[in-house]
Amino acid sequence: MKKVFIKTVFVLAFSITTLSAFAQGSLNTGVDIVSSYVWRGVAQGSNEPNIQPSVSYATNKISIGAWGSGNFSGSLKEFDLSATYAFSSQFSLTLTDYNWTFSKDYFNYKRGTDHIYEAALGYTGPAAFPLSVSCNTMFAGADKKADGDNAYSTYVELGYPISPAAKVFCGASLFDSPAVYGTTGLGVTNLGLKVSKSVAITDKFSLPVYGIVGFNPDASKAFLVAGITL
Repeated sequence: MKKVFIKTVFVLAFSITTLSAFAQGSLNTGVDIVSSYVWRGVAQGSNEPNIQPSVSYATNKISIGAWGSGNFSGSLKEFDLSATYAFSSQFSLTLTDYNWTFSKDYFNYKRGTDHIYEAALGYTGPAAFPLSVSCNTMFAGADKKADGDNAYSTYVELGYPISPAAKVFCGASLFDSPAVYGTTGLGVTNLGLKVSKSVAITDKFSLPVYGIVGFNPDASKAFLVAGITL
């Protein structure tokens, strides 16, 4: 009886703490409209506009969310789930469940699944030197080599703001990644500049827009993307 009472108290305390933390968090939703969808320097689908909605919930330390992308012709569909834990204002860990194939049942998590699972470590430097670094490794799922073994595709990106509205970035795939980045060994896939601004529509409403000039040296490609955030 005593053990049951202790377990009951523990469950109630955990539930109250969880509900309290949830109440202190915030729910957010948004959508981007982009002229084309380029991810880490790799074009996704055909070169046409995409709508990219998102829903997220965040507390002081934890953020969970869903993000998607789809083009107007319906030939591209992506749905990603993620969870981030902030160790501090500078370090974070993110786990992401990607799905952009949809050739199988979405809830098929067995061998041969469409899902790709990634772990990412992020760092943001102090105001005196605001360098951002992320290291992203796909550790399970559909990220495979030709022989069927896991590719463990790993992407590292550095970013640095050169002004309040502009950032330069450089990202590279570190290993062979035939299915995701199309690289053989080390390859720089994402090099460029992102510029953001706010366009005044009325006295009380401004529209955030951005432009990205980018290059994929490994694939000898270039891209120019314009986006609107709502």
